[in-house]
Amino acid sequence: MRAGRLVSLLLLLQTRGRMTARELADELEVSVRTVYRDVESLGSAGVPIYADRGPAGGYQLLDGYRTRLTGLTEDEAGTLFLAGMPGPAAELGLGSVLAAAELKLRASLPGELGDRADQVRERFHLDAPGWFRGDEPTPHLSTVAGAVWGARMLEVRYRRWKAPREVTRTLHPLGVVLKAGRWYLVATGRERTTAYRVASILDAVVLDEPAVRPAGFDLAAYWQEWTQRYERSVYTMTATVRMTTTALELMAFVFPPEMARVARESAEPPDADGRLVTTVPIESIKHGHIELLKLGADAEVLSPPELRDRLAETARGLAATYLAVPATD
Repeated sequence: MRAGRLVSLLLLLQTRGRMTARELADELEVSVRTVYRDVESLGSAGVPIYADRGPAGGYQLLDGYRTRLTGLTEDEAGTLFLAGMPGPAAELGLGSVLAAAELKLRASLPGELGDRADQVRERFHLDAPGWFRGDEPTPHLSTVAGAVWGARMLEVRYRRWKAPREVTRTLHPLGVVLKAGRWYLVATGRERTTAYRVASILDAVVLDEPAVRPAGFDLAAYWQEWTQRYERSVYTMTATVRMTTTALELMAFVFPPEMARVARESAEPPDADGRLVTTVPIESIKHGHIELLKLGADAEVLSPPELRDRLAETARGLAATYLAVPATD
């Protein structure tokens, strides 16, 4: 542990130049006193490190000195695919490992390439979650990830949308996926492979038995196929809707992508009043009622009759609330 910290301290000075003891302590997540001891140890080992006194001072290496201790460990190499996503890496319990890997990689680059890498970091940032979404609590994510990395079976207690609401599953974990700020576990259980939302896992225990991974399993290819199948299975009904062109354009911003896509592709040419007829996929009458209310008077449901009746009932209720004549004496 201390040896790794000494290498990290050395690489920080090599890549960033002069740094104060406080800055080094913050980067290494140790006390300033520990930094003093580590600097003394490096000096005793022959590393040309010296201190500048005063308010603008700090530690730095002798000009021209470069260490070659930049080899990546197996764990560090495995985290490089998460470079640029420090948030997800930390959620997976790999934050410090990724930081060490990036530091070693940066230190191994020659001057111009190193400067270019710094420019990319300064000018590119990935923010995975969608708009207006808070962080989703995933207290068992590190346990799930540990089972994936260690190829060990996993027993989970899971909350789902249908009865029975809580179930226990013994799974062969195959991978984790971050989709629009939401974590999913892809795993095989009960002879089928599917995805589980990590936030819905109520408890998770890593078992001693090794997990079985299907030969040639491709996580990215499976996820693409699963998401397409899931979206198709969710929308079990359709509604025929007459709407304005403005409402059709608005759907891209306030509706789920699949609903907006189908409505756009199904839209007929607008009539003289600027309204058009299109097909909108819905999960149920209740779901269609909630979603199509977003379009207000710019949309009229033509079918199914149950959905049209429910929206008409809502409209009458709104009129009674907002257009009621105040009582007079």
